Amino acid sequence: MKETIRKLARQMKAGRKSPGRTTRSVIVLKHEKGYDECIRHLKAAGIRPVKAVRRCRLIGCEAPRGVDWKALRRHPSVAYIEKDRLVKAHGRAVHSGRIRGVRVKAKCRIDPAKIPWNIARIEAPPVWKRTKGQRAKLAVIDTGIGPNPDLTIAGGVNTIDGGSFKDDNGHGTHVAGIAAATGTKRIYGAAPRVKLYAVKALDELGVGFVSDIAEGIDWCVKNRMDVINMSFGLTGESRVLREAVARARRKGILMTASAGNDGPNNARIDAPARYPGVLGIAATTKGNRVASFSSRGKGIALAAPGVNILSTAPGRGYVRMSGTSMSSPHAAGGAALLRSLAPAARAACIARKLVAAAKPLPGGRRAVGAGLLQVAPAAAALLTKHARRTRAGGGARAKRIRP
Repeated sequence: MKETIRKLARQMKAGRKSPGRTTRSVIVLKHEKGYDECIRHLKAAGIRPVKAVRRCRLIGCEAPRGVDWKALRRHPSVAYIEKDRLVKAHGRAVHSGRIRGVRVKAKCRIDPAKIPWNIARIEAPPVWKRTKGQRAKLAVIDTGIGPNPDLTIAGGVNTIDGGSFKDDNGHGTHVAGIAAATGTKRIYGAAPRVKLYAVKALDELGVGFVSDIAEGIDWCVKNRMDVINMSFGLTGESRVLREAVARARRKGILMTASAGNDGPNNARIDAPARYPGVLGIAATTKGNRVASFSSRGKGIALAAPGVNILSTAPGRGYVRMSGTSMSSPHAAGGAALLRSLAPAARAACIARKLVAAAKPLPGGRRAVGAGLLQVAPAAAALLTKHARRTRAGGGARAKRIRP
């Protein structure tokens, strides 16, 4: 490997002398020994990786176009090398103007005036009598999360440069509010007391590299997240992203992802929504119809509101946005509620309950999956199953939630 990397370094040095574009590539090693060896030889050759994730055996390098990776690709320690592709956020439109929060005096523990139509539509509030998600950990992999009176952030990470995970775009904060707004000032999200974590892997333009996403997913695995929301997509293919999702799936993490905003004429929905173990979420209107921009294709599991959705913005404001980006966190918040109700339930079981409880909608499975997300019926079915197991074991009967 040493001589191969030396030749690669000479190519890179020669390429930098002539002006031109650079590209990022990802080297994935077969084992940790090979990873350590590769890092050592890269350093010795003067190549500084832009990304190095030992748990994933992943190394990202930036190089001038025209550099030949074939020799390194053939090395027995190298699993594969692929282009570090870009993903983009699936938020479509930010409506002009910010809506400032108005303090509303609550006459009860749950103020109905703070429940947006979209949160009521997915039937999350009936579950709040039993839990608001406080026993679950939900990570939003996005542009970060900014401060807002209706958001409580438990922690996070910046996988782009290791800096702050605060939102410099607004997309991630909006997504987080749909899933987890506390109702302290203006609005409730689907799971108002969930432990919310910010994973900043997209930049100020709402764009990010697959390697940063993979590192973010790895962070979620390491920190034992229960649910991951991914409101972004990739039209092409990435083995790095697919394998990162598969690792999280094996660790029992439930993942939701936006289907994409390419409308009815796209060839397929975006990745990671189409990958096994991920609930792909389409967007619906206030009239319970599939949104015109929502991508169609195999892999859509559910649909949720995604048009003109009011949610949190960095600072003290609130904005309305549209996109399948807004649909996915409804499902993530709903999944967090179910995980909080039954912490021992497997992610696959929770996903099945959500899909089985969906309200059928016109459009077909390639447009809306099983239908409109309905959290309360799914919670009731989950608790009924838990009650049967408890009775079989001689325990107390679980209380059923009325949908």
